[in-house]
Amino acid sequence: MKRKLLGATLAQLKEITAEMGMPSFSAGQIADWLYKKQVRAIDDMTNLSKSVRGKLNERYTVGADDALEMQCSADGTKKYLFPCHTGSAVESVMIPDSGRATICVSSQAGCKMGCKFCMTGRQGFKGNLETAEIISQFVSVQENKMLTNAVFMGMGEPLDNLENVLQAIEVLTADWGFAWSPKRITLSSIGVMPALRTFLERTSVHLAISLHNPFPEQRVQLMPMEKAFPIEKTLAQIRKFDFTGQRRVSFEYIMFNRLNDTKAHADAIVRLLRGLECRVNLIRFHAIPDSELQPSPDAVIEQFRERINAGGITATVRASRGEDIFAACGMLSGHHYNRK
Repeated sequence: MKRKLLGATLAQLKEITAEMGMPSFSAGQIADWLYKKQVRAIDDMTNLSKSVRGKLNERYTVGADDALEMQCSADGTKKYLFPCHTGSAVESVMIPDSGRATICVSSQAGCKMGCKFCMTGRQGFKGNLETAEIISQFVSVQENKMLTNAVFMGMGEPLDNLENVLQAIEVLTADWGFAWSPKRITLSSIGVMPALRTFLERTSVHLAISLHNPFPEQRVQLMPMEKAFPIEKTLAQIRKFDFTGQRRVSFEYIMFNRLNDTKAHADAIVRLLRGLECRVNLIRFHAIPDSELQPSPDAVIEQFRERINAGGITATVRASRGEDIFAACGMLSGHHYNRK
């Protein structure tokens, strides 16, 4: 089976070109074709000689996968379905908003974390995406040349696929790659350890932590991995790093009716996060099939936001996007589940 060039770092491309007896500068040329020009075939790398392209074609392919299908929401949000080597399929979402185009990227097929409010977790874990499959989501959406931001908030837990995600971030931020500023990228996690520390040490992209309940004994009912990765230990790790400058940390908080939306919960969030430069993003729960969970009323969400703000922590309410095509937060599951 041919190996994929997409997702390779400059150092890895140098190893490939050295192995094939190509000049050292060829690695930079290939990187330029892959990440700046985003070609789909080795034969399109026209500043490489015909013989070199022939040798590359024998053992390698670019490795970008076309979307299997695309759905468009009434609000302009688009959901793309991509194949992956696991034999399953993954979804990514493009969200347009006032001159911005944000791609919500998947890092795994399925998920091990088992959060009760997430459709991805319901399908179980199918496998980690390769770096090529992560980067393919960027280059294969129709808006690939218009993307302004990226969030690793799609299917899967990014820090459970640490090395492939870190390599994808290197491709996105390196001068020889997409050359994006790290400020354009956010990674969302439940706080997997020790991967969280490694991520914070090796990148400077933004971090979003899935909180959803400030009380551990209640949080574990929604997020079973609270047992393995307690929120208090996650916060202790975060407090060791500086979030007062260009890098931001935020906390995602999906609101469930009469479950985590009381004054006591708001006050506990303030106590939990006091002294940390951060933001709390309140998210209306998007109802999923066969779930008893219900979204908090809009008025309750607003009161909750005001109480957190009054406590000295910035809280905002995130607008729902793409709910009609199952593209909103917690609704990604892959092609086959949605077909049932």
